[in-house]
Amino acid sequence: MKIIVTGSLGNISKPLAKLLVAQGHSVTVVSSNPDKIPAIQNLGATPAIGSINDVAFLSSTFAGADAVYAMIPLSFTEPDLGEYLRRMAQNYERALKQAGTKRVVVMSGWAADLVKGENVEDVFAELNTSLTIMRPAAFYTNFYQSIDLIKGQGLIGKFLTLRYLGIGALLTGKTGLLMGNYGGDDRIIFVSPEDIASAVAEELLLLPEKTTIRYVGSEEMTCNQAATIIGTAVGKPWLKWILLTDKQMLQALKMARVPGKLAETLVEMQAAMHSGKALENFHRSQAQMGKIKLADFAKEFALAYHKK
Repeated sequence: MKIIVTGSLGNISKPLAKLLVAQGHSVTVVSSNPDKIPAIQNLGATPAIGSINDVAFLSSTFAGADAVYAMIPLSFTEPDLGEYLRRMAQNYERALKQAGTKRVVVMSGWAADLVKGENVEDVFAELNTSLTIMRPAAFYTNFYQSIDLIKGQGLIGKFLTLRYLGIGALLTGKTGLLMGNYGGDDRIIFVSPEDIASAVAEELLLLPEKTTIRYVGSEEMTCNQAATIIGTAVGKPWLKWILLTDKQMLQALKMARVPGKLAETLVEMQAAMHSGKALENFHRSQAQMGKIKLADFAKEFALAYHKK
C-alpha cells in the first residue's frame, strides 16, 4: 500500500513510519522541515516537504495514496486554539477530498469531545471516505518537558502537554511537586506513543464502511502513582501530583504568559480529566491496553534526565 504519514518524525509518526516500512508499504512522510530529509530517507520512507497550511501541497502529496494518517501539531503560540485546530482540519478536509483519498486515520485525543469548541472531529466526519478517529490518552513522552523543573531549576513556569486535548500540568521542581487542576488520586489513562503507532498501523490497513472511534491507552493509574514511578526513576520517590482548583490553574498559566483564551481552554481540558468523564468514555469503548508500561518508559526518561 501507498501510505502518507503526517507529523514529520514526531513521537508517533516516526515509529509509525518505521513499522509501516518494515511491513513492506510505500511510505511518504510529510514534514515542514527540509533538515529532516536524510532521517526520513534513512527510515526507508520518501520525504514530502511542505506545510499543512498549504492545501495544494497536501492534495498533491495525498494523490494516489491508499491511506493517510492525519495529525495536527498542537500550537501554544496560537491565541485561539480552537480556531487554529479547525482551520488545520479544514485544510486536511479539502485536500483529502481533492485527492479522493479512500482511507483516513485522524489523530484526536481522549477528551476531544468533552471540551467545548475544541473538537474538530466533525470536520473530518464530512469526508465521504472510510474514517477512523484515534483518541489516545495522556502521553508518556511529554514528561520530558518537565526535566528542568523536576531538577529544581525553576518554580511555576512551564506546563506539560500530554497530547492533543490530553493533559496539562505545572511542576515546582524544588519541592518535588506536579500540579494541575486534575491530579492527586484522579485516575488517568497514560499511553506510550509506540502503542499509539501500532494501533494506527493496524487501522490504516482496514477499510470500515462507517466512521469508527478508537481509544488507545497503555496503563491506568492515579496521578500520584505516575508521579511516584517517574520520581523513583530519577531518585525523587517523594514526587507528588498536587490538585489545584480551576482558578489556581488559570492564574498559574497566565503567570506563564499563556494567552488568556488558550489558558482557559487548557483549564477546561484538565477539568474534563478531573471529572472522570474522559476515563468513563475510555472504559465504555472497551479499548484494549497496549504493551508498554510507564515503568518501562521511566527507565528511558531517567537516562534523558541524567544526561541533561
